[in-house]
Amino acid sequence: MKIPEFYNEVETIVLKDALSDFTGAFDNGIIAYSYLDMVKLAGHSCPTVAGAYLICRTALKHLYPDSMAQRGEIAIEFKNDAEDGATGVVSNLFSLITGATEKSGFKGLNGQFVRHSLMRYNASISGDYRFTRKDTGQSAELVYNPIPPSAQLKELMQKCLTQSATFDETKLFKDLWQERVRMILQSEAEVIRVL
Repeated sequence: MKIPEFYNEVETIVLKDALSDFTGAFDNGIIAYSYLDMVKLAGHSCPTVAGAYLICRTALKHLYPDSMAQRGEIAIEFKNDAEDGATGVVSNLFSLITGATEKSGFKGLNGQFVRHSLMRYNASISGDYRFTRKDTGQSAELVYNPIPPSAQLKELMQKCLTQSATFDETKLFKDLWQERVRMILQSEAEVIRVL
């Protein structure tokens, strides 16, 4: 499987998962997620996938500045409805990293390790997303403003979508698309804002 080299340059997200520790899935419950893991879940790499990764990483660093983030112990609220735009896609990506789900997630073992009901939509929040620690109640609201596409990228995308692009134009579109993603992933402080 050949991937763009910059995927491997993106800082991983490392968490401790008490359920993984309990069941012996990972030594001491330590799990590392890479940008490539997000791409595999989504099936593609785009500004939304990159943004979801950066949002999670930023929120977890903010909520756990001096300790390892705890997977399964974070609630997430969305300003938008689950069916608005890419909200559903983003929620799936957040779920991969945090373990949080709306109603379909893990029901727990004897009242422990519960993962369901940790996501809520249409929340009355200032940011686009709010991550909250279950143990302390500390929260972080975040806004994502991706780097906009160039006019050339928009034009090439239309040609590719209508199958009127040449081979070279198709290759250029793919290169420019992934270059935009790379720039977003390398501009966390510029594209993610914690309120």
